Amino acid sequence: MSELQIPAVVADFIDVVNAHDEEGFLNAFTSGGVVDDWGREFTGREAIKAWSDKEFIGATGVLTPEEVTTEGDRITVIGDWASNYANGRSSFAFDLDGDRIGRMTIREG
Repeated sequence: MSELQIPAVVADFIDVVNAHDEEGFLNAFTSGGVVDDWGREFTGREAIKAWSDKEFIGATGVLTPEEVTTEGDRITVIGDWASNYANGRSSFAFDLDGDRIGRMTIREG
């Protein structure tokens, strides 16, 4: 299988998530960044942290990318998500704003 071509901002983000680095995770987003987790939206650092403490970094999740697509400033990574909170093939769409994530949308992969 060929190496996936994941743009650096998203590749670095996945590394931070898989290392359970909360500070690095939060710093990856713009100040008004949004996480859309299956239609539930969390806007800004504090809201994203509260969500993540239970469902993302706090759930010691690991994302194993399987597919990557890029359309303009949107990078979509589909892969296996394994955590203490939720598991399964998931789609993570990242809308980039420069070298930060403006929006991360999570759906079924």
